[in-house]
Amino acid sequence: MGKTKSDKDMDVINKNTEAVKQPPSFAKLIWKEICYDKFALFSFVLFITIMVTVFIGSLLFDQGETNKVILSQINKPPSDKFILGTDASGRGILGQLFLGARNSFLIAFGVTILCAIVGVFVGLLAGFFGGMVDVVIMRFVDFLDMLPALMIIIVIVSLIPKYNVLTFVLIMSAFRWTGNARLIRAKTLQQSNLDYVSASKTLGTGNLVIMFREVLPNIVSIVVVNTTLNLAANMGLETGLTFLGFGLPFNTPSLGTLISYAAVPENMQNRPWQWIPASLLIVVMMLCINFIGQAVKRAADAKQRVA
Repeated sequence: MGKTKSDKDMDVINKNTEAVKQPPSFAKLIWKEICYDKFALFSFVLFITIMVTVFIGSLLFDQGETNKVILSQINKPPSDKFILGTDASGRGILGQLFLGARNSFLIAFGVTILCAIVGVFVGLLAGFFGGMVDVVIMRFVDFLDMLPALMIIIVIVSLIPKYNVLTFVLIMSAFRWTGNARLIRAKTLQQSNLDYVSASKTLGTGNLVIMFREVLPNIVSIVVVNTTLNLAANMGLETGLTFLGFGLPFNTPSLGTLISYAAVPENMQNRPWQWIPASLLIVVMMLCINFIGQAVKRAADAKQRVA
């Protein structure tokens, strides 16, 4: 027998009820906030455009050729051959800009992701188990926070005779994850006292399963917000360390290296093509990430209200 009109009406009501009960996903909330905020939308489009241009453009330049010293082209202004001019070694600024932007972003991204992973794991352990586990972990975190991290990074970089991008990422990450751990611990402490965690423990669900399959999804929005904002901070830190001469090796292009050309008074006054492009690029990238991060933060707040 076919469905009666009342049955069909009930089906429609049930579908509508399910649609109302189902909250929007976090990704949809982020996109909604970005589209609503014109600054965030412009920043998102601009940042994606910059990243695509940088990564495609970096494929056109060989790092070995870019670092080759050309004595006959020292400190040349922009021309048809060198669009952004050359530096004191006769190396093209344009190639260094593309390769340096790629390296700086990849380092910042690597540090951000690694710190997020370590911070989430440590924070979940401390917040979920509590007691002596929490005390031991947080005293270790307190100890790391007491250390002058920037000075220690500079000393370690100075002591290592040869290091590469991966080594530099690990050195930076060793002191950058504690803030993530504190935040995740605080959120995990809130979640671990809720009924769904107690019910899962009563049913005999393993602790790791509860932590990563039940607690973590409920705090993932906070993780995303913190990770997004940390990306800009880590990019600034890498650029600053390289500017001071304690970042990437000199033969590895970086935005910090290009900006450091401004430390020479002659370059600051008479050769702006050597340092202005990199300075503008790092400022624009960090502003874009921060505007996007603020939109993500508002989306996370909206998700908490919906939940």
